[in-house]
Amino acid sequence: MDERQVGGSGPPRWWRHGPPWLRDWGEADRSTRWPWLSTALLTFFVMGGSNYAAAEQAGERAPLDSFARVLLLVGSLLLLWRHRNPVLVVFGTSAAAMLYLGAGYPYGPIFLAVALACFSAVVAGRRRAAWAAVGMLWAGHVLVAHWLYRWLPPSGDDAASWGAEVVVVAWMVAILAVSELARTRREQWVRERAERAQAARRRADEERLRMARELHDVLAHSISVINVQAGVGLALLDTDPEQARTALTTIKAASKEALGEVRQVLDTLRTPGDAPRAPAPGLDRLPELVQQAAGAGLTVDVEGDPPRLAPGTDLAAFRIVQEALTNVVRHSGSRHARVRLDRADGVTLRLRIDDDGPATGADAGGSGNGLAGMRERAAALGGTIEAGPRADGGFRVLAVLPLNVKAEGDDR
Repeated sequence: MDERQVGGSGPPRWWRHGPPWLRDWGEADRSTRWPWLSTALLTFFVMGGSNYAAAEQAGERAPLDSFARVLLLVGSLLLLWRHRNPVLVVFGTSAAAMLYLGAGYPYGPIFLAVALACFSAVVAGRRRAAWAAVGMLWAGHVLVAHWLYRWLPPSGDDAASWGAEVVVVAWMVAILAVSELARTRREQWVRERAERAQAARRRADEERLRMARELHDVLAHSISVINVQAGVGLALLDTDPEQARTALTTIKAASKEALGEVRQVLDTLRTPGDAPRAPAPGLDRLPELVQQAAGAGLTVDVEGDPPRLAPGTDLAAFRIVQEALTNVVRHSGSRHARVRLDRADGVTLRLRIDDDGPATGADAGGSGNGLAGMRERAAALGGTIEAGPRADGGFRVLAVLPLNVKAEGDDR
């Protein structure tokens, strides 16, 4: 929606995000380029406009000579460096304009060079230099127009009126005000662009973390079943070929399901924003999970009926049960586990997965990645996970998930 502008609904897009020439002003890639075209056009205008001003002010101001044209040319050509060294340019153009005025030459477009140099310096962040240069030019103009005019050309010149000074000051303040406004807007655009880039990086990190959790949960469970069944098949290959065949069949089914779920995750990664080709797993597939665990030699008793959940909560609950049972298969000596589903006060779902232990490795709960993934899933929904050994030697995973979480995209 940010890319579309509805009539009458707010400022135009360029005002929110800024014109490209101002958004990029002062950046590294722009500071290495020479503004030949704009400088050439301004130089042409200054030289031609000064000739016209000299004709209009003939008899009142000194005529243009070679020195005047050199000052006009220097003041304009200095703008080539306005991106690389704005302080030097703003003081240089102001000094050239001061000499031009002191020599009594006609008032004219030489002040455009000073205005552009001041604008460039303020937008580049050299505010004090711009203000000092403009103040120096105004002070010099006051000295020349009200005190030094007696000794400077043209001869017979009168003092300028103080009313004209008010106009000069108003123009200088306007130039500085426009420059400050441009600087403020540019800083705001740069800050907003940095915030958008940071938000995009954060979304990318969250998406990578989500993909990593999905792949971990899918592969850890399926590979654990495959590992157990492969061991059974090897042990019974000679003594009980029929049982070995059953183990190989279980391996084939587990690997096929794992490949399907991994393909679904990768399809989502390749085509972000598209609807998934298959629905995400939920607690309605709990019987399949129990059957897979049975294939790995683990008996699972399920108590309670799964309630109707939002897709995100349903997926998280399924993955939590899946990871907890996988940890039992991999890290517990128990061949029996219990899964209990309760609705507490009608607003939360309590998932409790128990096994009788003992642990066969350093941790009954797993290596840590699975538990971290479960906690991240629960925290993303506003729920909690408690996992740890029980007093009787077993291990328990307790997940509390809110029932009224609205899945992302449900309101679309």
